[in-house]
Amino acid sequence: MMAKGAIHMATINVRNLPDEVHLALRVRAASAGRSMEAEARAILSTACLDPAAPLAATALQEWVAESCTDYGTSTAADDLIAERRREAKRE
Repeated sequence: MMAKGAIHMATINVRNLPDEVHLALRVRAASAGRSMEAEARAILSTACLDPAAPLAATALQEWVAESCTDYGTSTAADDLIAERRREAKRE
């Protein structure tokens, strides 16, 4: 049970992160004098809270949809949900 007035902070795990992205994040974090976790928070905050982000998110969804046409599902979200369900069964 959370204490009255406590702020809830969400947690996210990123799986299957390519090694080159992990390395780039580590270098970027070190350059900024932050931990990798703090750098990832900064990147996500900027990307998600930027007023232009909805446009960028739409463009990203279109790119994912085009890239996932070979899978035969109706949307890229369907692919991601199915993948997460498969992972959950293995856990």
